Amino acid sequence: MLGALLKQVVGGLGEVPGGISQAYEDQKKVIGGRGPQLSDIAKLLQTTSSERLTFICIDAMDECAPEHLVKILDSLDQVLQKSPGTRIFMTGRQHVQAEIGKRLTGRVASVAITPRKSDVVGYLRTRLKEDTNPDAMDITLEADILRKIPEDISEMYVEVTTLRELPQVVH
Repeated sequence: MLGALLKQVVGGLGEVPGGISQAYEDQKKVIGGRGPQLSDIAKLLQTTSSERLTFICIDAMDECAPEHLVKILDSLDQVLQKSPGTRIFMTGRQHVQAEIGKRLTGRVASVAITPRKSDVVGYLRTRLKEDTNPDAMDITLEADILRKIPEDISEMYVEVTTLRELPQVVH
């Protein structure tokens, strides 16, 4: 994930910074060749984002494997420490909210977002109309889908992470 973020940040620049090119060249020389390690990528992301205002958006942090979540959050914390112009926007379900708050202490504001049942039903109806195999569904199955899925929709949250000040939330 951090490698993809680095690639996107570098893609927004006019040219690839020499330090990044050198890091990748150095790793090619390692037996078997490999990409930079997580700690190297975090440092490269720090360096690149410290020179300019950078916004990082990460969706669905709750889908990150638990064994990787801590490493990613710690790496992002390192980036924030060295890059005062970096802002991170994350979304996810509540069960990872505490870990994010713990790893990015003092720099997190959370906003709860709960979808309206009518919006979910409208979305499902649209998707069901687009079904390419309409014979696979009868009226009972469609009714079950339109009843059960909206009941199971959980609250989402948005994490806004910044170094300097927390944003004011407007309701």
